[in-house]
Amino acid sequence: MSKIEVLLPAPGESVKEVHVSRFLVKEGDIVAKDALLCEIESDKATMEVIAPSAGKIHFKIEPQNTYPVGTIAVEIDTTFQPQKMPMEDKAPQKEEKKILSTEIEKTTEKKSEGQIRQGLEEFLQKPQKKEPSLQESAPMKQEESLTLEKREPMSLIRKTIAKRLVEVKNETAMLTTFNEVDMSTILRIRKEHQEAFTKKHGIKLGFMAFFTKAVERALGIYPRVNARIDKDTIVYPNGIHVGIAVSTERGLVVPVVRHVEKLSLAQVEKEIASLAQKGREGKLTVKDFEGGSFTITNGGVFGSLLSTPILNPPQSGILGMHATVERPVAIQGKVEIRPMMYIALSYDHRIVDGKEAVGFLVEVKRWLESPEIGSLGL
Repeated sequence: MSKIEVLLPAPGESVKEVHVSRFLVKEGDIVAKDALLCEIESDKATMEVIAPSAGKIHFKIEPQNTYPVGTIAVEIDTTFQPQKMPMEDKAPQKEEKKILSTEIEKTTEKKSEGQIRQGLEEFLQKPQKKEPSLQESAPMKQEESLTLEKREPMSLIRKTIAKRLVEVKNETAMLTTFNEVDMSTILRIRKEHQEAFTKKHGIKLGFMAFFTKAVERALGIYPRVNARIDKDTIVYPNGIHVGIAVSTERGLVVPVVRHVEKLSLAQVEKEIASLAQKGREGKLTVKDFEGGSFTITNGGVFGSLLSTPILNPPQSGILGMHATVERPVAIQGKVEIRPMMYIALSYDHRIVDGKEAVGFLVEVKRWLESPEIGSLGL
């Protein structure tokens, strides 16, 4: 008998242990090579353990438990191999069909037409049992109602999110400043240049790339918003690395687009789309999360009109986007209906002064209302 041991991999160099979230096959299943065996997660990333060979599965671990990296997860007995799918049963032969038809006819002949009609009338005249309504039902006992509660363990990602949110509240001096953006120009640019942009770059022109480039310009003018505190030191990163908050089934994750200052608007759009796809598929790795210096989150996709985004430590700033809504605004002394979006900057007041925060948000607003057409790369 030949057996292969499959070890729990590390989603990143610094990861020492992983949480087994669920099995993707059953104990004793015979699987093919490259089959997905189980799903593991660290504090940032989720990945699947893959079968290196075909064979029968014997798990050495349990779901919803945490194990050190390198633990034997599965034994594969390669003496067992998957069988080909059996062919469907042949259709009944003519003789079989004839016999079946004869039996049906015999059964039908046993009852006359009058008997069938009489039985139907008796059924319709018989009073039907009424099901009790919700109000008529007996009240549920307290003990019974408690048994209906659903309980599930928190994932490692959710535990980490909860821990960091509390740390932000307790360890930073977070404030938020607000402004609003007239989205008319960006909407017009997308409408006029969408076809040419998509044809040249192979991706649609969205909103997020505009906001990312606007943040890049503003951070160049107000670098402290891009910095972080390390004990008694202010640390300025070696570039502008923007985290894009992505909502997944397992919670909110923030993969990073690195060196935005070196990327064109089209390149930023492609990077964001790639990270979002990996996030939805659970294929983000630890490297995708490292090195962020600023974050953008978009509550507008869920319909949020205004919110206070919370910092992503150890960063000192986060920009909140919201829904674009047509509102009456004053334009050169006249009231016009414009597509408007509220934007919010939450910042750590220990390192960023109010003047810098307000100036940063004004610069973001200025660039979004007058974006550089040349940045489209057309």
